[in-house]
Amino acid sequence: MRRILASAVVLVVLVGVFVVKLVDIQVVRASALNAKSQDARSQPVKVWGARGDIVDANGTVLADSVMRYDIVISPKQAQLSVLERKQKEHPGQKVEVTTEELVAELAPAAAELGPAVGLTGDQVVGVITSKLAEDPDSDYAFLAKQVDTTAYDAVKALDVPWVYAEKHPSRTYPNGAVGGNLLGFVQDDDGTPLAGLELAEDQCLAGTDGEVSYLHSAADWVPIPGSEIVHKQAKDGGTLKLTIDADLQYFVQRVAEEQRRAVGADWATVTVMEVKTGRLLAIADVPTVDPNDPGATDAEDRGSRAFTAPFEPGSTFKALTAASVLDAGKATPVDQIIAPYRYLPPNGANINDSSYHDDERLTLTGVLVESSNTGMSKFGERISDRQRYEDMLAFGLGEQTEVGFPEEAAGDLHGDPDEWDNQTKYATMFGQGLTTTAVQIASVYQTLANGGVRMPVTLVDGCTTADGETTSPPAQGTRVVSEKAADETSAMLERVYADGWLADQWEIPGYRVAAKTGTAQFAGPDGHYLPGYLVSVSGFAPADDPEFVVSVSFQNAVKMNSSAASAPVFQEVMSQVLKKYRTVPSGAPAPDLPATW
Repeated sequence: MRRILASAVVLVVLVGVFVVKLVDIQVVRASALNAKSQDARSQPVKVWGARGDIVDANGTVLADSVMRYDIVISPKQAQLSVLERKQKEHPGQKVEVTTEELVAELAPAAAELGPAVGLTGDQVVGVITSKLAEDPDSDYAFLAKQVDTTAYDAVKALDVPWVYAEKHPSRTYPNGAVGGNLLGFVQDDDGTPLAGLELAEDQCLAGTDGEVSYLHSAADWVPIPGSEIVHKQAKDGGTLKLTIDADLQYFVQRVAEEQRRAVGADWATVTVMEVKTGRLLAIADVPTVDPNDPGATDAEDRGSRAFTAPFEPGSTFKALTAASVLDAGKATPVDQIIAPYRYLPPNGANINDSSYHDDERLTLTGVLVESSNTGMSKFGERISDRQRYEDMLAFGLGEQTEVGFPEEAAGDLHGDPDEWDNQTKYATMFGQGLTTTAVQIASVYQTLANGGVRMPVTLVDGCTTADGETTSPPAQGTRVVSEKAADETSAMLERVYADGWLADQWEIPGYRVAAKTGTAQFAGPDGHYLPGYLVSVSGFAPADDPEFVVSVSFQNAVKMNSSAASAPVFQEVMSQVLKKYRTVPSGAPAPDLPATW
């Protein structure tokens, strides 16, 4: 009886121990043990949030994300697969795998796997052995990053148990170099934005990466279906819609590059802007970059000089000075002056025209037609330096445009007018002694064409997030000069187009056009002027109901170092723009303003 009782007690104790242990495992430490088990048989995997598309004004995709794959291996599982085969050959025996045996066993699979991802079989084996040498329990190593679907399918068909793929969106630019100067580019391996709109609009475009983990089978390390655990949900980036038209952008880039090569210029920019909105329809910078392969382009040619390379605008700036004088009521288009070759104002400045001539009897209109520095100085001195400076600021000079392009230059108005020296006080009347960007000059002409109302410069129409929310830039204009002053300036610029020395080279039949040429020296890093010139043309059409601004600049066109290098591009681009947007031809004839008296 005692034995039975003792046995019962022992049995109860044993059962109690087992119950306590079972409760401890299944209840008390269940979460910790489950996590430990999962950690042993699962691997957290990043789920990439796709970067958003960049599209043109018509929805044409300029930048998008395509699916690529990272080919990943488990060195530990590769070694175990060899060990298991060896154990089957020697049952009941303790076996080990030497490095030589591992290399020999993996060689056939590696020989097939390597070419699928652009490696040799020896390189594949080398990745495995080097990782195991660093860490015998190494369970994760990249074999190849961002391979395309063809390579992924080839790897998948081999059905190697210790190899698998992780999805990895990659950036691509379907139209190549079209708009490459604006789009910018990203870093290949991780998609970090490095330049252009990719960088400036990253808040819109960037996706949010997620994280998941899977349980893997112990035998062959294959993910177990239904075992996915989402730790963080991935979210795709938004769609960035631009104002530019991809077809027009292509056309403008082609025309600009052909002429750049023909005249031997270092670089050129062409800006097309919508008058009534300030929207940029095209911005060509040549040479330009293909964002698919930015390394193939010199670093200085990978961005947009239209935003980042300020220059002395020269005589295209005279239109602004004329508008300021007209707006102040200090002149009319037919007011008369004597324009000498050299003008010596009372303050000691020394002003001369580009080539010698006898005294000329010019109206303000004639000053623009003849592009006389001395004549513009005589009109410009009718208003104060402070007034001209404030007008420059109102036209958007001296500060970045609303676009906020990466590394965008503000230009330099040579400090406060109270600090201008005597020469600068006059030089700034005809576009020297200060700097602007190409986009700023286009904005000046947009303001004059728009009846004196400056519209914010716009390159981005808006961002639509993955959730469907859309943001748009402000579009409120600001009056800079009176409508009367703007219209009178436009009328004078029409005479420049009709009577100036380039009249035969930039004629656009059927349309009234207002335009001005410019030729300016450019400074080197030390501030001294270099040989050569920056030559330009800026204007708008139809002048009787302005719709579009085109502004063209060529830097150091050694084979034709005058505005004659820019005029054919202005004519060809403006003609294409008017035709593309089916602009109604002009009706009434241009005003007939006298240039001389």
